Amino acid sequence: MPTNPPTTPPTTPPTTPPTTPPAGSGPPAWPTATGSQAVTATISVSGTYDGGLRRYYGSGDLGTGSQSEDQPPIFELAGGATLQNVILGSPAADGVHCLGACTLKNVWWEDVGEDAATFLGSSSSLVRTVDGGGAKLADDKVFQHNGGGTLIVKNFQVQDFGKLYRSCGNCSTQYGRHVQLQNIWVTPPGDTIVGINPNYGDTATFSGITVHGDSGDVDICTKYTGVTSGEPKETGTGADGTNCIYSSSDITYTG
Repeated sequence: MPTNPPTTPPTTPPTTPPTTPPAGSGPPAWPTATGSQAVTATISVSGTYDGGLRRYYGSGDLGTGSQSEDQPPIFELAGGATLQNVILGSPAADGVHCLGACTLKNVWWEDVGEDAATFLGSSSSLVRTVDGGGAKLADDKVFQHNGGGTLIVKNFQVQDFGKLYRSCGNCSTQYGRHVQLQNIWVTPPGDTIVGINPNYGDTATFSGITVHGDSGDVDICTKYTGVTSGEPKETGTGADGTNCIYSSSDITYTG
């Protein structure tokens, strides 16, 4: 029967992430896994956990591969934790949960489960950073922002997805949330890169976005009227200088 890895970092020497190409060039190559590990119960992380580019995938209760909103994650990060050099395979359950401030560095999702990562915690001062890595095959969202504060996503690639980022549209407690996207490679099909709720004061800023397609293939920023129950209503798309903040020079199309 597969066993879970320890909650302390593995003894594998830290893996150096690939050098990130400059904005406007192609994305880094997807990594080859150094091994695979079945996970039957959520791995709790405090401090730094370096996976040595092993593939972690759900098994048992984490192995249904469903889109249930109530699935547990493969990794749960305490406030201030860092998860790095990890590949999440399939099934990936609910990916990664960050309970407070956290850093995801060189983390790759081969087949996103319910969400790739969910960001929790109520403080408006919380800052989370996703640096490097990528995600594929997200039926809905890649990054789900349920708590308050700011998410910074940089040097990241996404392919075949619904939304790269969504500020929760119908959480029972809502916050003003902020996302900054820097040096992102986008390969459609995709619905929208970012979904935010201007009625709660959300903002999204974009720089160095490369879309491997035409301008009509994916929306850049979609606005909704967020709610605390029921379903949010889409109110428009595109830059407005207040909530969806970018200019034409921030977006490059290669189609």
